[in-house]
Amino acid sequence: MKIVPDTSVVIDGRITNLIDTGEYNGAHIIIPEAVVAELEAQANQGREIGFSGLTELQELCKLAEQGIISIEFVGVRPTLEQVKLASGGEIDALIRKVAIDYGARFITSDVVQSEVAKAKGLDVLYLKPQVEDFTPLAIDQFFDEHTIAVYLKERAKPIARKGTIQKTETMIVREQLCTEYELRMIAQEILERAKRDPDGFIEIEKRGVTVVQIGSMRISITRRPFSDGMEITAVRPIVDLALEDYSESDLIKQMLKGEKPGILIIGPPGCGKTTLAQAIATYLCDAGCIIKTMEQPREMLVPDQITQYSALDGSMVNTADVLLLVRPDFVIFDELRKNEDFEVFADMRLAGIGMIGIIHAVSPHEALQRFADRLDFSVLAQIFGSMIYVRDGQINQICSTAFSMKVPEGIDSDMQIRPVTTVSDIKTDQPVFEIFRYGTETIVLPVEEENEPVENNEQYLPPEETILTSQPEVRQEEKSSEVEDEENDDGDEEEEETSAWNITERDIQREIGRYTGGEVSVEMLSATKAVVYIDDRDVPAAIGKGGKNIAAIVNKVGVGIDIRPSSELAKKVRALSPTQSEHEELNLGDGLQVRIDKKQLSIISPENTGRIVDVFAGREYLFTATVNDSGEIHLAKNSTIAQEMLRRYNEGEPIRLKTV
Repeated sequence: MKIVPDTSVVIDGRITNLIDTGEYNGAHIIIPEAVVAELEAQANQGREIGFSGLTELQELCKLAEQGIISIEFVGVRPTLEQVKLASGGEIDALIRKVAIDYGARFITSDVVQSEVAKAKGLDVLYLKPQVEDFTPLAIDQFFDEHTIAVYLKERAKPIARKGTIQKTETMIVREQLCTEYELRMIAQEILERAKRDPDGFIEIEKRGVTVVQIGSMRISITRRPFSDGMEITAVRPIVDLALEDYSESDLIKQMLKGEKPGILIIGPPGCGKTTLAQAIATYLCDAGCIIKTMEQPREMLVPDQITQYSALDGSMVNTADVLLLVRPDFVIFDELRKNEDFEVFADMRLAGIGMIGIIHAVSPHEALQRFADRLDFSVLAQIFGSMIYVRDGQINQICSTAFSMKVPEGIDSDMQIRPVTTVSDIKTDQPVFEIFRYGTETIVLPVEEENEPVENNEQYLPPEETILTSQPEVRQEEKSSEVEDEENDDGDEEEEETSAWNITERDIQREIGRYTGGEVSVEMLSATKAVVYIDDRDVPAAIGKGGKNIAAIVNKVGVGIDIRPSSELAKKVRALSPTQSEHEELNLGDGLQVRIDKKQLSIISPENTGRIVDVFAGREYLFTATVNDSGEIHLAKNSTIAQEMLRRYNEGEPIRLKTV
């Protein structure tokens, strides 16, 4: 019997299966060169199906050497033009032509190829996808009931991650190293199963990488040049929870009953976000809602009633266009990552569809920052009304969003009223984050409740003194042990707070120090607000055009910052000091004196009355001035020249006058 298989059955490996059953013993297998060329092109592109098909041809050659069958390669290789037109059926036509020329039985698992061959009058055997009696996969030997993921790489020992969502550990499965041949056999078996199993499909296939989903197991196969060696990674979920298994299930149900809500589920990888999304999807489906998912790859385990969509033509924008026509009640968007994903999520939500999005983020702050960097913050409250933070398989926090016109918390009260999106803890109704525009930057600022508000009449102390006074007071010896324990606890809390503030101060000093060469004095008013004093000349540079520089620093350190000139600091210290006199006099030596009062600084030099003099600090020239009839030179106390002269004097440099 003469047999001509097409590319689809060669890749499936089902010709050798038919021969093993004895059905085609002694058959003459005719392989068109077009099949070889197509498999070679796929292998050169790093596609796993190409290697799988070439492996099947090698097995057929071995069977021919054993005398079980005979094999022949015939036909001509397709031209470059025919390869370019392969999607239109040019390669398939070459394969059918070989079957016609040799009068052979044509075997295919491609339904279109089968129908065309029948129309041509060929003897066609169509192999339907196998849907039952699947044997365990070779990779299943590395799994047990506690295994979450398996990592296989050539020239390395197999490794498995076992445990629960809360706690996992990595261990070596066996001491024997994996070989490339072993991994190729495992990969070929996985691809064959993916093509036959109704619950299996190839999600991604690019040069050097193939991602396969078989039931609940997601398998990634990589090879050179994408990776430095062949590797197979298989991941599967070990927990399947219902919404009622979560302590906050009643609260989540209330959120879902709202009018087309938008919900974000955030958390680090492997924390249980997808498990929660599956539980929500199942609950909504049981409640009679029409649910769809947008996933790439499709890994959620949901009821068959829920349709799982992938990227249409490589873009979720096209998928969204289809879903807007389908009109579901809710769409679950798994893994918002690219700019396009955030835009699609916002567009569908504002179109009236209930959206549930999943974002990989270590903290709510990072998730909000990713949204605020891509979309106008003023519509965030409309895009998602709630945010669920998941950690170690448990719901850690649930927040709600609202939009208002106000002065942001933790910012100087002199700031004007502006649009603010507030993210509040849904249980305590206390604000957690505020999102607003500062200059040209969008700020996501954490908000912490202050136990004791700072009073305006509190005496100002420099940062060093503030740190010292924040230490716990020395206990009196006659206090009882109970009081001592309480004070110890208070002291520990104050020390922790002081340590955190010290770290924040250093971060602020480092960031502001990039814009000034002088001293940076930081006064922490609270955990979310600080006042920074720098040289008067450097204030504009630190703020930046439109507040761009200071906004970037606020975003980075997570603390509201008020930039002020150092001259204001000196003025504040003198104004609040109870021993400060109306004016101060400094003796500079050589009959030269300086008098400082509220508004001005006067250099007193009677011997130079009416003369023009140069003022020097050490050997460095500072400025030129004329001594008036009273023998004095008057300078504005807050001027840069006056402050520079005082700074040099405090550093020990002699101040002197030289007649011009």
